[in-house]
Amino acid sequence: MTQTHAAAPAQAVRPAPSNGTHVLLRYGALAGPLYIAVATAQAVLREGFDIRRHAVSLLSNGDLGWIQITNFLLTGVLTIVAAAGVRGALRGRPGGTWAPRLIALYGVSLIGAAVFRADPSFGFPAGTPAGPGPVSWHGLLHLLCGSIGFAGFVAACLVIARYFGRTGRRGWAVSSRVTGIFFLAAFIGIASGAGKAPINIAFTVAIGLGWIWLTAVTVLLRRAGA
Repeated sequence: MTQTHAAAPAQAVRPAPSNGTHVLLRYGALAGPLYIAVATAQAVLREGFDIRRHAVSLLSNGDLGWIQITNFLLTGVLTIVAAAGVRGALRGRPGGTWAPRLIALYGVSLIGAAVFRADPSFGFPAGTPAGPGPVSWHGLLHLLCGSIGFAGFVAACLVIARYFGRTGRRGWAVSSRVTGIFFLAAFIGIASGAGKAPINIAFTVAIGLGWIWLTAVTVLLRRAGA
């Protein structure tokens, strides 16, 4: 008597990321190094700038303000490119819908930060009175863009953490959550205590950590094929 066995259900195979996705991730990974390099060079070389008292956004002011404005614009575009790459890499996976949207939101906020310049304050550029100073309409919109973008970035960290957790990358999941939580805490701090050295330094570290995280994620997704 011949015994028949039920055929095992076929498992769907997710297509590998396309070459276009790999290109998007490769160029998107440049956003973080570009931002950090340009901002650091300015922080060191711009006269009167003190990272203990001044946020990087203040570099958009003065005769050389165009450098940071351009930095915001280029890194904003590259962040949107990274978001498109993440969308292709995570298509059909946990976080594949919201992670790229939230990263793109952060990219758009960077472009908004370039268009709507931060107000001079805390003595920068040289000749600016000490203290926070008055808030203009473009300064208010700069703060609004930053708030929306930072919220999107924090959410992206947590969504990506969920993806890493579900795919067994626990270390990456933990680091993503830590990055998001630290970024959120630093942003709350700078919103309530700008100009204070510990808060300014913590916020600067959070921005740098955020860029390092985004670069690492894009590189990982490109090399591992998600």
